[in-house]
Amino acid sequence: MTAVEIYTDGACSGNPGPGGYGAILRCGGREKEISGGEKATTNNRMELTAVIKALEALKYPCKVTLTTDSAYVCNSINKGWAVSWQKNGWIKSDKKPALNADLWEKCLELLKIHDVTLVWVKGHNGHPENERCDKLATAERDRYAAMK
Repeated sequence: MTAVEIYTDGACSGNPGPGGYGAILRCGGREKEISGGEKATTNNRMELTAVIKALEALKYPCKVTLTTDSAYVCNSINKGWAVSWQKNGWIKSDKKPALNADLWEKCLELLKIHDVTLVWVKGHNGHPENERCDKLATAERDRYAAMK
């Protein structure tokens, strides 16, 4: 399997509000940036969308090291929460509905294709790729905020 490094971040103003995501993909000495956003969204949706869009950009199954500052994404995957929510009809252990089920469905399908290791980093702490992804995400957030 081809090894790929992915870095992701999401940003949002308000909850919901305009939001953006950014991702950096690295493989074989090459690098690609992707970004986008939505006019009315949440930070967690943008964090998760960044992961989805990055994994969707891969053309074949890869061994991925994905670095994010989103504890929501890391914990939901690494601790098996998202899989449990799916098995329970998108109901959490506290009997409340799991948020972002539509995005989690996509993410879990992509995780079946790729061998993904998630790594959490503290946000806004000088991690070069995380800072770059933050700039991509906030630029998209600002672009969507400016749309009337």
